[in-house]
Amino acid sequence: MKRKLTIFIAVLLLSLNTFSQQQNTSTDANVTQTKSLNGIGNNELRINLLMSIIGLPELTYERYIADNMGVGLSVAVSLDKMENMSTRSIILPYYRLYFGSKKASGFFIEGNMAVVGQKELTYDYYYDGNIYQSELYTRSTTNFGFGAAAGVKLLARNGFVGEVYLGLGRLFGESIAEGYPRVAISLGKRF
Repeated sequence: MKRKLTIFIAVLLLSLNTFSQQQNTSTDANVTQTKSLNGIGNNELRINLLMSIIGLPELTYERYIADNMGVGLSVAVSLDKMENMSTRSIILPYYRLYFGSKKASGFFIEGNMAVVGQKELTYDYYYDGNIYQSELYTRSTTNFGFGAAAGVKLLARNGFVGEVYLGLGRLFGESIAEGYPRVAISLGKRF
């Protein structure tokens, strides 16, 4: 009887020992997820839905130079007819610094510079003897500017991204408008 009791206690202690040494599966899952996200790629293509609704659709390409840094180029061209004052095109290179735990995602700050093309329809009034005359003409300008933005980028496991950001830039020289907006609700794909 003593021998059976000793074997039973030994088996019980061995089984308790094997169950108490479980691995932390959440850490392994995070490592696997990070490896799969890193394998997606270093390029990203996005469309800015908010600016498209406003009438100035914007397409963006971004290249990641490190896990927390990226450089990109945004191009926007107006499709609407010109009213009184209009931004016709924006070419905007930028640099971003990411603070998230995943590769190039989470909260970010951005520094940018822009080349903005604008057109303005204006009337020139002059006095011609007895009556005032008016003449319609178009004034075009191309200006350079600098700006900043901050936002959040969300990354799905399959490489789809969504981002929201808000910023502003200042144009220099004799421009029609003194600044340019940097706002977005964007969707895209990392490859």
